[in-house]
Amino acid sequence: MERLQFDPARDRLWFAGDLVNRGPRSLECLRFVHSLGEAAVTVLGNHDLHLLAVAFVPGTKAKSKDTLEPILSAPDRDELLDWLRRMPLLHRDRQLQYTLVHAGLPPQWDIELATRCAAEVEAALRDDDEIRELLANMYGDQPNRWSDTLTGYERLRFITNCFTRIRFCDAQGRLDLKQKGTAESAPAGLYPWFKVPGRRSQDTRFVCGHWSALGLYEGDGVLAIDTGCVWGGRLCAVRLDQREAPVLVPCTSSGLKAEE
Repeated sequence: MERLQFDPARDRLWFAGDLVNRGPRSLECLRFVHSLGEAAVTVLGNHDLHLLAVAFVPGTKAKSKDTLEPILSAPDRDELLDWLRRMPLLHRDRQLQYTLVHAGLPPQWDIELATRCAAEVEAALRDDDEIRELLANMYGDQPNRWSDTLTGYERLRFITNCFTRIRFCDAQGRLDLKQKGTAESAPAGLYPWFKVPGRRSQDTRFVCGHWSALGLYEGDGVLAIDTGCVWGGRLCAVRLDQREAPVLVPCTSSGLKAEE
């Protein structure tokens, strides 16, 4: 923040999701972004949704490496969780001509369909009656291919997986959610989601995170800014309203040993 010379009266910060579980101070991070109010825009990542599942779905347990307990036991827990579940999966800025997502899009979606799909999951998260069922049915890798005929929680699970977990697809648009390595390490027949031939969102410019093995990447209409701070890499910020060199801050700890 010092390097950016951030002024909340003048500037707006975009966060590409996973505000929690990517370091030891998840509660402080959540409180900080929440405190920024209108000066911050954030989209939900898979770890943010995991926090909501642990909080809202009875029997959903935190993992051994999670840093969620301070949030769950905090006096302002309800305020923070209610704020978090009202965050979007997709943020589109027509003036800047950038769209912010945590992970990516399947090749069958253009930006209009993506916006509508995001709204379906967002509505369920914000509904007091729907949120528990949505989060209870969120986990799983199937279905792995988009169809307009998908319904119910299978449809919502696929949408959620695209916005928060996608990295690789095959040429037919089937998601491979197991591969987590570099773009060059994928088995034959798999493509980074933004390189699938004929991708319908190729006219939209995206900012995303999620894929630390990809690192800082700009190309194919994508600006990917996860530079692996949690694994001992760097934290990255990029200015969107004018061209400047990325701001990269080294991690101050040794990081974790392997990506989850």
